[in-house]
Amino acid sequence: MSIEVKVPQLPESVTDATLVSWHKQPGDTVGRDENLVDLETDKVVLEVPAPSAGVIKELKVQNGATVTSGQVLAILEAGEGAVAAKAEPAKQEAKAAPAETKTANAAATGGKLAPAAKRMVEEHKLDPSQIAGSGRDGRISKGDVIQHIGSAKEAASAKPAPAKAPPVSLPSVAGSRNEQRIPMTRLRARIAERLIQAQSTAAMLTTFNEVDLTAVNEIRARYKDKFEKAHGVKLGYSSFFIKASIEALRKFPSVNASIDGNDIVYHEFYDIGVAVSTDRGLMVPVIRNAEALGFAELESAVGSYATRARDGSITLDELTGGTFTITNGGVFGSLMSTPILNPPQVAILGMHKIQERPMVVDGQIKVRPMMYLALTYDHRIVDGRESVQFLVAIKEALEDPARLLLQL
Repeated sequence: MSIEVKVPQLPESVTDATLVSWHKQPGDTVGRDENLVDLETDKVVLEVPAPSAGVIKELKVQNGATVTSGQVLAILEAGEGAVAAKAEPAKQEAKAAPAETKTANAAATGGKLAPAAKRMVEEHKLDPSQIAGSGRDGRISKGDVIQHIGSAKEAASAKPAPAKAPPVSLPSVAGSRNEQRIPMTRLRARIAERLIQAQSTAAMLTTFNEVDLTAVNEIRARYKDKFEKAHGVKLGYSSFFIKASIEALRKFPSVNASIDGNDIVYHEFYDIGVAVSTDRGLMVPVIRNAEALGFAELESAVGSYATRARDGSITLDELTGGTFTITNGGVFGSLMSTPILNPPQVAILGMHKIQERPMVVDGQIKVRPMMYLALTYDHRIVDGRESVQFLVAIKEALEDPARLLLQL
């Protein structure tokens, strides 16, 4: 029995998707729920599982095509003993693109390729089985492919040069002039669109402050082992900053608002977005009703979202919405920056590198672990006074964490 494999129903906010890569070709056997193809949307990569065990009979859509909800992607001959009838066009396509087929089959049997890595592997006609993956379960990232290409070039340059005629004198050229032209991924294009939208529609302004993390560090040092043993997750900084942000948002509701046309929407809940850097670009998973979660639940949520955002298994719903966003450039060494709003939100908090600096404490100079904080806000909704006091509220909560328990 022939079964049509279709594009799953896409969310309302997503109109179409791009077919990134087939994991199976005509004639290949598949098991039920085995991933057949990756579809890339503006936010995530969706996997399309096989509706039944059987054999791929025909591919209706090729790599790089744009598809919509319900569109037929392939024909599957159901049944464990089904025999595939390869269509002649499919044979010709397989002959015309052996490198692509090799990439898909290797990806299915070896380390899984990140979407950006797949494009580079296909473009450079590489064998994925020869590339060492640094991600979870051997997942191959774009960085792994770049490193593999660089290593291959170094190995090639190290080989003794064959004997040749005397060199011809040429003008000296400093450095390499190689170029690569790679189309933007849908996610990267969407990020660019939203950044331009934020800069062109919002009256963005950034205010700064600094926080002494001595008290937070003392709590983490004192309880980190007991915390991890009791909850199965490490006690990081994220939960402290999320808790401090929520208490500050309670005091200044306009910072937790959003803009809808000419209306200001004041949210009485706290859905906190936490920015995550991935191979495909920046993603912002949203922790729903964060005010109802404890420290362990927040740390677990942040860790889980970060892992799934990087391995491509996060869902669209988990990336949608949010009333306030936190981004941490400090993990990359940033000392200070001005984050850009995540529309329609009206504020975003930027964390930065923790650096020991001499500070005057009670008339004495002491070395303290300091972090610069940045709050970018939409001046149409949030006044300067509110933005400054909001950061002060976060600073006070982190420098005296007992406030977080007492909601002061």
